Amino acid sequence: QVQLVQSGGGLVQAGGSLRLSCAASGGAFGRYDVGWFRQTPGKEREAVIAISWNGSTTYYIESLKGRFIIFRDNAKNTVYLQMNSLKPEDTAVYYCAAEFDPYGTVVTGRDSYYDYWSQGTQVTVSS
Repeated sequence: QVQLVQSGGGLVQAGGSLRLSCAASGGAFGRYDVGWFRQTPGKEREAVIAISWNGSTTYYIESLKGRFIIFRDNAKNTVYLQMNSLKPEDTAVYYCAAEFDPYGTVVTGRDSYYDYWSQGTQVTVSS
C-alpha cells in the first residue's frame, strides 16, 4: 500500500511563496494520479490542483492557475506544489492525495476518487 509523507508549509507573508512536497513510500508513484487539496475549519475540503501519472492531464481551480504549479518526479516518487503570490485566503491545511490510474487520460478534483492521503500541513499567510 502507498503511504504519503508530506513536507513543507509554515508561515509566510502575503505575496510570498512556498513549496510543498509529497513523497510516496511502500510502492512506486508511477501510474498514480496525484492531487493537492486544502481545508479550513467549517469548510468542505476542496481540490486545488491535480496531475495525472504521466503529466499529460491536469486539473486546476481556474483562479489559481497562474499562481499554483504542480509538477512531479516519478523517479523520486515525489510530487510538488509550488505556491506563488500567496494571499491570506490561501491559509488552510493542505493535503496531497493519490489514486492508481491505469490510463492516465483523465484526472479529477473529486476527493472521493483518491484512496491515499497525507497527514496534511498547515499553511498560514499573513497580511
